[in-house]
Amino acid sequence: MMEDIQNTQPDPSLINILLVFNPKTNKIEAVKTVDDKGDLKTVPNTKKNQNQFLKIDKQGDLFSNFFSNFLSQLKNPTLFNFFKSPLKESEKIGKQIQHHLTHPSTEGEEFLKTYKILTPNTNTMSTNPLSEKEYQYSADQIDWNMMSKFGLTQEKLEKANALDPMLKGFKTNGLVPVTINLGTALTRMDARLSLNTNDAGDVVINIHGIRKEPNFNFKFLGHEFTAEDKKNLMENGNMGRVVELINPKTDEIIPSVISRDRLTNELVAYKVENIKIPDEIKGIKLNEEQKQTLIEGRALYLEGMISSKGEPFNAHVQFNADKKYVEFLFDHKERQQQSHSEIPKTFRGKALSDEQYEKFKGGQTIYLDGLLDKKGQPYQGYITLNQETGKVDFSFQNPTKAREQARPTEGHKTQTAVNSEGKTNEATKNLKEPLQKGQQIPKDKIQQAKQDKPQSRARRRGV
Repeated sequence: MMEDIQNTQPDPSLINILLVFNPKTNKIEAVKTVDDKGDLKTVPNTKKNQNQFLKIDKQGDLFSNFFSNFLSQLKNPTLFNFFKSPLKESEKIGKQIQHHLTHPSTEGEEFLKTYKILTPNTNTMSTNPLSEKEYQYSADQIDWNMMSKFGLTQEKLEKANALDPMLKGFKTNGLVPVTINLGTALTRMDARLSLNTNDAGDVVINIHGIRKEPNFNFKFLGHEFTAEDKKNLMENGNMGRVVELINPKTDEIIPSVISRDRLTNELVAYKVENIKIPDEIKGIKLNEEQKQTLIEGRALYLEGMISSKGEPFNAHVQFNADKKYVEFLFDHKERQQQSHSEIPKTFRGKALSDEQYEKFKGGQTIYLDGLLDKKGQPYQGYITLNQETGKVDFSFQNPTKAREQARPTEGHKTQTAVNSEGKTNEATKNLKEPLQKGQQIPKDKIQQAKQDKPQSRARRRGV
């Protein structure tokens, strides 16, 4: 099909070609074809290679239909950024695209939009671009021999769902076990991993180890943290403002935002000029003032967003330098409101009635009888939903002092302490069977004899 399209274009002014950003070479190249294995074949984007370029009619429908078919033949279509360009200007436009990709700017972003072809995975924006972001690296670029020295293989990273975010330019979502073999010493640690390109152009691994806490005692790329900076970073992970950082290699001053990696406590900076704010977050379209608030690193409160389950919710949103996207921030009240739908209708095996459940969710204290301890013995008590933490508080005494007549006795405390918590009650410590409901002392003469018998032997040994 490609050869037919390539050979039936009579007028060069009506011909477009496909340009692609090749992650293996980090260069803009011209598409030649797709081989039988689904691998993309490219050539340098120069005039002398124009006879090898894949050529496509400019007309909209034909181009769209062809490109859809073209993508379906590719083994990894999301690995590449595609651009269309008139054949006559392809070399000039390709150089401009290369420049704007290497040196991102607002002006360059508008230029790229003119020529970029959106694939099915890149035509929308969300607060979390991890699943949509195009790949910056390929697995072939990684030195797997070096990775093996850290106990890492491609198979292990794929099974842990860690390789994909790395290839997209992010850190791994979670911690990955790493083994560092120094010959005379073997070190094992958990860390987040990411990829980077060194000065020689090689793709290298970054190991982000866990720190007990961020080091605020020293300047961070020239920035000295204020008390407010430290408070914000420790409480929600984002510093909340733009500061001027100094590039240690070039002494360039770079306006940036700073966040704390919540898994490792590493401090991470991100250039303001590279921040991308979506036009819409969970159904709420952002105006320019709101976007500017987020670009400046500040938190923005949004009302009426729609969750993935179709339910409305409110929350603060803020750009996170570590994640490289806008994240949600929930305070205690918002977390508690959201957790109501997750409150179970049973407590320690006892089902709540609909009436009890509604009162319980509303913060009222509920009396429950027929609870079972770990040895199957019944007891009773009160439960209350903690409005601050969203957790369930249990008490043998009625916290509100209402319903005094149903208050559990001291015996229930003894029963659950012995049966469920493994504690010892002096009056029954020699009994092997579990205490029954409300029991504090031997229930009959037989149990009393069992309780007294070891004591009699001890007294005889003493005599």
